[in-house]
Amino acid sequence: MHQVSIIGIGSTPFGKLEGMSIKELAVQACLEAIHDAGIEKKLLGAFYLGNFAAGSLAGQEALAPMVANALGLPNIPCTKVEGACASAGIALRHGYLLIATGQCDFVLVAGVEKMTAVDTARVTEALASAADAEMDGRAGLTFPGVFAMAMQRHMYEYGTTREQVALVAVKNHENGLQNPMAQYRKPVTVQEVLESRLIADPLRLYDCCPISDGAAAVVLCAAERAREFSPKPVDIIGSGHAIGPGSLAETDDLTRFEVTVRAAREAYTMAELGPEDIDVVELHDCFTIAEIIDSEDLGFFPKGEGGRAVAEGKTRIDGTIPINPSGGLLSKGHPVGATGLGQVYEIVRQLRGEAPNQIKGAEIGLAHNLGGTGVVGTVHILRRR
Repeated sequence: MHQVSIIGIGSTPFGKLEGMSIKELAVQACLEAIHDAGIEKKLLGAFYLGNFAAGSLAGQEALAPMVANALGLPNIPCTKVEGACASAGIALRHGYLLIATGQCDFVLVAGVEKMTAVDTARVTEALASAADAEMDGRAGLTFPGVFAMAMQRHMYEYGTTREQVALVAVKNHENGLQNPMAQYRKPVTVQEVLESRLIADPLRLYDCCPISDGAAAVVLCAAERAREFSPKPVDIIGSGHAIGPGSLAETDDLTRFEVTVRAAREAYTMAELGPEDIDVVELHDCFTIAEIIDSEDLGFFPKGEGGRAVAEGKTRIDGTIPINPSGGLLSKGHPVGATGLGQVYEIVRQLRGEAPNQIKGAEIGLAHNLGGTGVVGTVHILRRR
């Protein structure tokens, strides 16, 4: 297996990006990544594009070759990858494997979503299709409902308080203030979180990530050639991709995402590292309680201790394990098909020493991307060269 490096990154801002089509968003991020990598397009051997709902929300399928043609890429394989909110993380995994197995020396990977051009009802319907339609769908569950039940159970089993969960939103909105790519750049207080509009009890508006547009991209390279193109290559030293239960009815524990545990175990084993070796984390905080559960599933805190860790400041920028210094999905935004690579974009900036909320001395970072009700997920561990 060949070592794989990231030599170029690109991203649009996340938010309500009016006047730009889904294709234009993807092209912008890809061109930035190619320029950042300093390579010619003719060197690219393949293109993977993570996307979840372009057909239903933007009226555009066959998106990968459409974007490739707009980019003027050579005649190379172009593949759209769909895995709900983990689409871009899975696309990165495929690009990684193509280089690791020696099939290509250079691969372009991107993720994109255009969500704000349609009404909230249509977005909710599209997002709900990431759950099992024959099981959870028939029960009328939406994702706020799923995570509301997870939050209730976590509070019941472990004594997690409503205020501890609200502090996740406070922290991530504070982090987003300094990130020019973030959709929401304003602080919130615990009181504002607790008094915001009820969405699915006990989740309130500020507990939920926003509907967003955006795209992000990376250029992958065989590590032995990375220094030819980038003065600051970042190596992918661990890659995990797993599945979990297909529906809530098949889930034994609402306070745990087995898919995260499995993908993390694979990535840690490949990297020959453990949670204690990670310096900075971007994880899938689609809801406030998700960050707490994810932080436990990734091994940063014992089960049931994630809420207390937030209250004690352990996940802050100056804490023992900084989580979502970008602002996370809650503040930066969640353009579903782009999120996984948006997280990687932020980790690479951290490891290059170029992030707005720079973690001092960061050498190893982790990106965690979760899809559906925990049916699919990825974990990637990155290390600065």
